[in-house]
Amino acid sequence: MAVDLSQFDHPSWTAIVGTGVGYLLILVVMTVILFLIPWLLFVLL
Repeated sequence: MAVDLSQFDHPSWTAIVGTGVGYLLILVVMTVILFLIPWLLFVLL
């Protein structure tokens, strides 16, 4: 079964994927800053 992916060649799909990746990166950084670093400080001190 041949799948035609040419419908996803529009730049808007790149923007959607980039936005999603950006949000995920921000969430990871915020989680590390707000939860992992304070937990490590609590455990080490």
